[in-house]
Amino acid sequence: MAETAPKFLRPLSAPGADVGRAIGFGPDDALTLDCGRSLESWTCAYTTCGTLNAARSNAVLVCHALTGDQFVAGAHPVTGKPGWWPAMVGPGKPIDTDRFFVVCANVLGGCMGTSGPAEIDPATGEPYGLTFPLVTIRDMVRAQAKLLDALGIGKVLCVAGGSMGGMQALQWAALYPERVVSAMPIATAARHSAQNIAFHEVGRQAIMADPQWRGGRYQKDGTQPSKGLAVARMAAHITYLSEAALQRKFGRSLQDRAEISFAFAPDFQVESYLHHQGMSFVDRFDANSYLYITRAMDYFDLAADYGGVLAEAFRGIRTRFCIVSFTSDWLFPTIENKRIAHALSAAAATVSFVEIESDRGHDAFLLDEPEMFAALRGFLNAVAQSEGLE
Repeated sequence: MAETAPKFLRPLSAPGADVGRAIGFGPDDALTLDCGRSLESWTCAYTTCGTLNAARSNAVLVCHALTGDQFVAGAHPVTGKPGWWPAMVGPGKPIDTDRFFVVCANVLGGCMGTSGPAEIDPATGEPYGLTFPLVTIRDMVRAQAKLLDALGIGKVLCVAGGSMGGMQALQWAALYPERVVSAMPIATAARHSAQNIAFHEVGRQAIMADPQWRGGRYQKDGTQPSKGLAVARMAAHITYLSEAALQRKFGRSLQDRAEISFAFAPDFQVESYLHHQGMSFVDRFDANSYLYITRAMDYFDLAADYGGVLAEAFRGIRTRFCIVSFTSDWLFPTIENKRIAHALSAAAATVSFVEIESDRGHDAFLLDEPEMFAALRGFLNAVAQSEGLE
C-alpha cells in the first residue's frame, strides 16, 4: 500500500488546495467485486477530520450520497465551496470533530481520486471508461473496509450517511456487524424502488444520447458529454426537492423579465435554477461515474442477500441504529425508512426512529434541520458514553 495525494483528471479551480489523501492497494489487497471481476490494483481517496484517540475507538465513518465525495467538511478543492455536510460535521457540530475522528472516502466508481471509470487504468495508462467493472454498494463498503484496515481502525463508533450514504451504512452493519458500534442511516431505503430506478435510467439515457459521450470514450477523444450530464442532473435534482419547496422558492416567478418571451429560453426562475444546477455539476463530476454509481444504487437490495427477508440481514446484530426520515421526502419516503426500523425490531436489534417534519424534500438531510441535529447529536453522544468516551 502506498499513500499519495489523489490525482484528478480535470484541473482544480483552487490550485494548491488540500485535495485529501489516497491509498493505493496492490495484488495483496485485490478487491473481488460482485460482478465476478477483481481489481488487482486500485486506489481509495479519502479525507479525515479530528484526531484518532490512543484506543482508536472514536472513529466515525461518513458515507456520501450519489453526487458527493470525500470532502464532507472544509473547503472543496474543485468548487471552492464548503464540503457537502458542513452543518453536520465539524467542531461542535452533531458529528463533533473535537471528539470524533471522521473518515470520509470517495466511493469505488467515483471521480475524485478513488478508482472508477474516470481514473487511469494502470494496465493501459489510459482512463478506464466503460472497461471499468460495474460495482455495487457492497463493493463500495468492502473498499472502505480495506481503507480502514490500512488506517489501523478495526471498529468504528458510528457509520453515518444519507441517501446512498444510508445504503452504505446499512450494508456496513449487515456485512461487518462486529466492526460497527452504531449506524445512522438517513433518508434512505434497504432497496431502490422501481420509480427511482426509472429516474436513474432517464439520466443515464440523457448522458448516452449526447453525441460527445462517444460510447464512453470521451476522455480519450478529448470531449465531454456536458449537455447530457447536465440534463441528468436537472432531472435528478427535481427528485431531491418537494413541490412545496419549489413553490415557496420559485412559484411562477419570471427570470430577469417582466413577461413571458414566447420562446424556449428559460422564462421562469425554476428553469434558470435547474440550468444552473446542471451546468455547475458538469464542472465537478464525471459522466461515466454517474452511470456507474446510479447503477450501483439500482442494484441495491439488502433483503435479496438474505432470502428476501430484511430482518435476516440484522439477525443477532449488536449495532445500535438511529433511522431518520423526512415527511416531504418522496424519493426515499418515510415508509421505506420504517421498513428498515421494523426489520431491525424483528431482528431484536436496538433501533430508534425519528420522522422530521420538513417541506424541503429529500435534500433536507443536507440542510439546516435543528430537529435532525438534536436527534443525531443525542444518539451519538449516548453511544459514545456507552463506549466510555467523554
